[in-house]
Amino acid sequence: MAKKQWQKVDGIVLVDKPEGITSNDLLQKIRRVYQAKKAGHTGALDPFATGLLPICLGEATKVSGLLLDSDKRYQATLKLGEATDTGDKDGQVALTQAIPDLTEEAIRSVFDSFTGEVSQIPPMYSALKFQGKPLYEYARKGIEIERPARKIHVFELQLIDFQPDEIRFEVYCSKGTYVRTLGEDIAKVLGTVGHLTALRRTQTGSLTSSDMHTLEEISQDAESFLKPLDLPLAHLQAIHLNAEDTNCIQHGGKLAVEKPQTDLVRFYDPEGRFFGVGEWQLEKQLLKPKRLFNLSE
Repeated sequence: MAKKQWQKVDGIVLVDKPEGITSNDLLQKIRRVYQAKKAGHTGALDPFATGLLPICLGEATKVSGLLLDSDKRYQATLKLGEATDTGDKDGQVALTQAIPDLTEEAIRSVFDSFTGEVSQIPPMYSALKFQGKPLYEYARKGIEIERPARKIHVFELQLIDFQPDEIRFEVYCSKGTYVRTLGEDIAKVLGTVGHLTALRRTQTGSLTSSDMHTLEEISQDAESFLKPLDLPLAHLQAIHLNAEDTNCIQHGGKLAVEKPQTDLVRFYDPEGRFFGVGEWQLEKQLLKPKRLFNLSE
């Protein structure tokens, strides 16, 4: 059997992750579709979760850190009356509790209390590490590790609809927010327990679900779904450089220019090709390269 020939492929693929597969498994499937030498995703979704998973190929992996730091939007379904050990439907029921009578006013009031800057204790079933091991490894052994609360920001928390034992909501939140934990905390304030039965990511930074496609669709016409590296960076100011300044930046130099509108900027060469991200140095009043890309011609 001939050895697979991996290729240099640069770009971003917006994939609609299906339920029941890990983010890494989907990453490897997309990587094989493009036969890409290098690939990475921009923030894992739990196996039960679905929706937008940006996958970076080649030089686009240098952008992934910026996407990891992006705010996210999700739609979630919270089942009340049952708590699971994982906080989602893939876990084992650990506790049941009666559900009080719900009203729209009461739910919206609780949602208001979770809007803004709030503290959240990360779940044990997470990839956060303790002494070099992810927390989920301890959780699977029944070991509870003390986790400090972290500050997160919930920009929007909107009620979609509700039933006597179920609430559907949309949340727009900062990086590091565990929606599973948010659901558990909401249930607790409502006077019961709960877990998520569905979670769908619809936005990462400026990227939205309107541009994502399934693995099957991408497999049929891969090239048409490969997006440029600067796609998720539209919120950064574009700086178009002349040949001299392009050469300066590409060799690690700094530019004395007027302060840009954003602390990070997009660099374009005289031909209009995107080639890097720059960073404004406030103390020196200079613009320096932060990430440069070695793109194919």
